[in-house]
Amino acid sequence: MVVRNGRAASLWAVGVVATLISALTPAAAFAASEDAATRDPLRQYEQQKLGWQRCDPGSPATFQCATLKVPLDYGDPGGRTIGLAISRIKAGSAKERHGALLINPGGPGGAGLDMPQSVGSLLPAEVQRQYDLIGFDPRGIGQSSPLGCGLTDDELNWEHPYAERTFASNVAWARTVADKCQAKEGDTLPFITTRNTARDLDVIRAVLGEKTISYLGYSYGTYLGAVYTQMFPQRADRVVLDSSVDPTKVWRGTFQGWAKEAEAAFTRWTEWAAERDATYRLGATPAEVRTTFWDLVAQANQTPIPTEGAPLSGDDLRLGYDALFHVETVTPWIAALKAAAAGGKPAPATPTQQTPHPGPPAFTRGVPADNAGVAAWAIFCGDTGSWPRDPEQYRRDAIRDKARYPLYGDAGSNIQPCAFWKAAGSEPTTVVNNDHSVLILQNRWDPQTPLAMAQGMRRALHGARLVTVAGGEGHGVLGVTKSCADASATAYLTTGRLPAKDLTCSN
Repeated sequence: MVVRNGRAASLWAVGVVATLISALTPAAAFAASEDAATRDPLRQYEQQKLGWQRCDPGSPATFQCATLKVPLDYGDPGGRTIGLAISRIKAGSAKERHGALLINPGGPGGAGLDMPQSVGSLLPAEVQRQYDLIGFDPRGIGQSSPLGCGLTDDELNWEHPYAERTFASNVAWARTVADKCQAKEGDTLPFITTRNTARDLDVIRAVLGEKTISYLGYSYGTYLGAVYTQMFPQRADRVVLDSSVDPTKVWRGTFQGWAKEAEAAFTRWTEWAAERDATYRLGATPAEVRTTFWDLVAQANQTPIPTEGAPLSGDDLRLGYDALFHVETVTPWIAALKAAAAGGKPAPATPTQQTPHPGPPAFTRGVPADNAGVAAWAIFCGDTGSWPRDPEQYRRDAIRDKARYPLYGDAGSNIQPCAFWKAAGSEPTTVVNNDHSVLILQNRWDPQTPLAMAQGMRRALHGARLVTVAGGEGHGVLGVTKSCADASATAYLTTGRLPAKDLTCSN
């Protein structure tokens, strides 16, 4: 997922290759030979033998881990290498086994070594019988040669409201993060990209001895999966993208996309709360509930509201817009904040979230404390060179979007370290535009990857089907909450059959 605060057959018979090359024009034959020569240096990686062993003394013997080597720079396969940590739980039935299912938890920056346990165990039994469940820590993350820049907790906090008086300090923060990472990891950062991670997936496929791989990716993992289908189309088997990023919006457009959907969720919440005014006393009409909320924001910016955790400012309240996607839990919390602001007892520090994202990382030994954040910036900034370089552009955009989208517009458009990232745009952004058969799953009310983003992914993947859970709240569908989308996912993963058309179903 995007964390806020958070796939041409490769082996041809020798005779077929010789026949084909002899029929090519000289220029085409040279290109084919050149391509084969380019692939040769990767054979040393693709023919590695894995030393599987129990992941941890306390883990089940069936949960196995191994490490393989990949080139840091695929343009220089003979150069520096890095280690990738992978894991597996074998298919429950050798007779029914279909292949390997790689699972990515999102992020970017999310460690996935634990996925066969933490998410795999939640998948339908039919899926567990048919697939080796494969987890992996992507390059630069977790146990896979982890990055670290020595960033403090304050430097890891990237959600900044815009104000004239604080913008200079926001710019200084963004420059500091970029400079510290350049100093610590400058030789590595240019190669921590989604494209290179997709190349790693294909090395994993080869090392596992699979002609094709299937894939389940959550949130950011949907972009990684889509890029794999673009780069290695004939090596991708069954691909499930859960809670999707719009590949045409990476990455600044993703940040900015949160703001628009926040306003839609806010409107839905005001309607829900108004219908229950007798219980929560936040207003009898949506307009009254809206007024209550913004009055509370203004008051909290003057005097932060006492909670059982840290005091809550108005900016904290509005930038925490994702709580509004869970109407049943956010409403009593806001009522408690209102009471606390009026002199009552401190409110709970946060509302109870109903649909947590799958899988906190279980393997943290030797991983820098700032690893997830640093890896996220490496990908956000390194995948594309489209981030503005002029701080004043961010200022103008933040002012504009704060007016358009009062909850989150300014934070979504405010300056980020990518403005100063020296490794930005080391390759062109991959354009996802193909006909691969993919299943896209999406909750209607998802704060991290809103429905509009999943619809963007659907437009990019012309052979896909989109299943939307109409009343679904929160981030993550398959294996996260029981929903109407599970049947479509189970049928696709076990038979390869997609729904005949896009579907919307009730939760």
